[in-house]
Amino acid sequence: MTRLTTVEALEALYGAPGPASTVKELDHLIPEYRAYIEASPFCALATVGPEGLDCSPRGDAGQVVRVMDDRTLALPDRRGNNRCDSLRNIIRDPRVALMFMIPGSNTTLRVNGRAVLETEPGLLEAFRMEGKLPRCVALVAIDAVYFQCARALMRGRVWDPASFIDPDSLPTAGDMLAAASAGEVGGAAYDAEWPGRAAASMW
Repeated sequence: MTRLTTVEALEALYGAPGPASTVKELDHLIPEYRAYIEASPFCALATVGPEGLDCSPRGDAGQVVRVMDDRTLALPDRRGNNRCDSLRNIIRDPRVALMFMIPGSNTTLRVNGRAVLETEPGLLEAFRMEGKLPRCVALVAIDAVYFQCARALMRGRVWDPASFIDPDSLPTAGDMLAAASAGEVGGAAYDAEWPGRAAASMW
């Protein structure tokens, strides 16, 4: 095995990036980047903390984040499992990374920045959904924003129905819980109850 252990070796293998790979990175939104973010109902939120790394899926009706201005995004925290992994990390280390995806588009948009958690009533009210308020909103100050080319999603055929996997061929959430807990929680009862529980706690 020949392992890469230095940046110099890495750069010698890959060479220098072309202009299109570097000029696209900005520290603020341009109208084209803003349009992508405002069209995205889903993003992955990556954070870091003393226990390590976390990457959490985030989705919402319409746009997943709101553009406050050309250097600030607002991400409401909707109902979940109360682990608060991402939120705990943000409190202790504000660095975050977001990757936005749009169904049907193979181009993604990336944001690196710093976040704070806000509970100001007026801000929470702005994100009311079906009568429910988020418990907090992450305000993200943009340090870098740029688009990612389409190759990865094209290779993965992410939006191609011919490549979709039948969910019934996969372990269910109840199956995984039962296996992880040696049968203490999960199983068929969990799967049967989950749709109703999710519908009642979506927002």
